[in-house]
Amino acid sequence: MTGDGLVRIRQALPTLRPAEARIAEAVLADPTAVVGSTINELAARAGASQATVVRFCRAIGYAGYPEFRIDLAQATSRREMEMERSNVAHGEINETDTAEDVVAKIAFHEARTIEETARMLDLAALEQVAAAVAAAPRIDVFGVGSSGLTAQDLAQKLQRIGLVCFASPDPHLQLQSAALLGPGAVAIGISHSGQTVETNHALGIAHRRGATSVAITNFPESPLAQEADVVLGTTARETQFRSGALSSRIAQLAVVDFLFVRVAQRLYDQTSANLKATYDAVQPHRLDGERKARA
Repeated sequence: MTGDGLVRIRQALPTLRPAEARIAEAVLADPTAVVGSTINELAARAGASQATVVRFCRAIGYAGYPEFRIDLAQATSRREMEMERSNVAHGEINETDTAEDVVAKIAFHEARTIEETARMLDLAALEQVAAAVAAAPRIDVFGVGSSGLTAQDLAQKLQRIGLVCFASPDPHLQLQSAALLGPGAVAIGISHSGQTVETNHALGIAHRRGATSVAITNFPESPLAQEADVVLGTTARETQFRSGALSSRIAQLAVVDFLFVRVAQRLYDQTSANLKATYDAVQPHRLDGERKARA
């Protein structure tokens, strides 16, 4: 088992039983203290039994408490090094922070989000999705709210290299578009929580129509993930002043960039030609382009 114990806990938290969730919250509240705790001490801290601690460890993918504690120690050590590198004394933003503190902390969290997402990403799944997108006659991307902005970003990127891709901001149009998909097409649903009703419905329709369905979500056991053939995970983390809608976007955009570049590599000659053609097409609409045309 490799990975980041803190990330695994945050991703699994919505699916844990109440007693297991208390243990998860105790770990997230003070991971450094838990690293030095015995199983009895963690159980007492969370008001649970030793058996519940073992079940919690297994629920997030570990054989038992010793393996979990080793991974947690590595994760906390890495976090401390990242904070030192970013000159951040503590991660959360508070009411007394200066502008310099706020900028440093937000930069720290966003850099950390990208690094964690890259570290935890399933590369085999990324390759599977890239191959499907590169070969698809049509791609639909579904998302609403903040995730809808990510969906439109991916669609714009794929359109620029000549792929047929749609990302309507209207949930009803997303449902209609999903109903017209079929085998060979790719449908990508984007939702931080994996609980967004409209996105789940659209991806479910596309899946039942035979399209390859892909979920980009922070929670691999979420309802959206259950509708997907392939899941690409993010590891965004909420803080007091950065809600899921804000913190998720940087992770989603990172995954979109990973995917786009792998697709572009598969279609290298087509990508190069189409990027140049689309770049040239908009140059007359730039102020410097107008000046050059008049010269």
